[in-house]
Amino acid sequence: MRFYGQLVSERLGAARLVVIGGPPRVGKTAVCSKLSSHRLDWNRVVDRLVILHGPAAVIRHLGLERPREATVVIENLHGHRHWRGFLRKLTSHCGAGVRLVVSVLDAGRGNLTGSCHVRVHPWSVGECARAMPAQSAINPPAPVSDQDWSALLEHGGFPEPFARRDPRFTRRWSAQRWEELIENDLPRFASVRDPAVLQMLALRPASRSATQLVYSDLSRELGIAVDTVRRWIDVLEAFQLGFRVRPWFARVPKAVRKEPRWFLRDWSGVTAPLARARTFMACHLLKAAQGWTDLGWGRFELRYVRDKVKREVDFLMLRNGKPWFLVEVAHEEALERSLEHFQQCTRAQHAFRVVMDAPYSSTDCFGQAEPAVVPARTLLSQLL
Repeated sequence: MRFYGQLVSERLGAARLVVIGGPPRVGKTAVCSKLSSHRLDWNRVVDRLVILHGPAAVIRHLGLERPREATVVIENLHGHRHWRGFLRKLTSHCGAGVRLVVSVLDAGRGNLTGSCHVRVHPWSVGECARAMPAQSAINPPAPVSDQDWSALLEHGGFPEPFARRDPRFTRRWSAQRWEELIENDLPRFASVRDPAVLQMLALRPASRSATQLVYSDLSRELGIAVDTVRRWIDVLEAFQLGFRVRPWFARVPKAVRKEPRWFLRDWSGVTAPLARARTFMACHLLKAAQGWTDLGWGRFELRYVRDKVKREVDFLMLRNGKPWFLVEVAHEEALERSLEHFQQCTRAQHAFRVVMDAPYSSTDCFGQAEPAVVPARTLLSQLL
């Protein structure tokens, strides 16, 4: 049982509207199904017609004309082009006792007054280590079984392949997920003149996880304008195909400022070992940053650091706009000078060289300020 159900229930006590976001098949429906029997799903034609008739029709359909306590779940509402405006009207029409839970792809875009966001992510090392997160951003170290660790690396963190742990099922599941996204969802929801070119663009970054996105190169490959590439990458990110990590350049001499790095949401499809390790780490750090923000422990953001003399560190976590800790992903334990250099430049409190194959250690990674070599199992067990 994942902790998101309890988290959403807690949020319903403080807000009338909770918006749940996350990639397709990440478990949003499983969370919503346990909250209420008053449910509508945009993907069901009958429910879609009710929603399109407006808030009054939804209230009549669910029998909520008389004031009473109730929780209403609406799934996949991102299919409604004006879903934010619809929710504003629906909350004003509903009585004070009605709570709304809405699932969409991207909950972080466009705040709604009086709403709470919960962003659901795939399974992680921290979630395998403990049922519920601690009452602070950093948890104490906790061991993870070899079976869970291997399953996460091989099958990814999406619930179905992670639970089945069958290589053939994982390959079929991944291919089906790609087909649904590329062939169905993108042409259906993306307002573009030529969906085929957008589909071709989606396949380019899919094979280049953990690398820099050079918009001009993609523009030349596809024969479209750079601004179009940027706009369509925004679409792919909104569809949760992947995400960008932008460079941090404050107080970093000769820093790279423009080119973001692209990471897939599903690291099981990344074949190169180092690229998979970096994608694995990026997904865990993104889950931590967004989860900490949603839990109200501050404003967190994931970046990376690189300068024009090719020194770089894979990730930098910001806390309330200030550098907090650096992460360099590696398979060897030898510290590199770039980690110490960028810690001095950014004034980050911690700097870690994370070794993927190192055995678990019970030592608190955040108990040291100097650059340190730490096992991936230990560091990730301390995050969400």
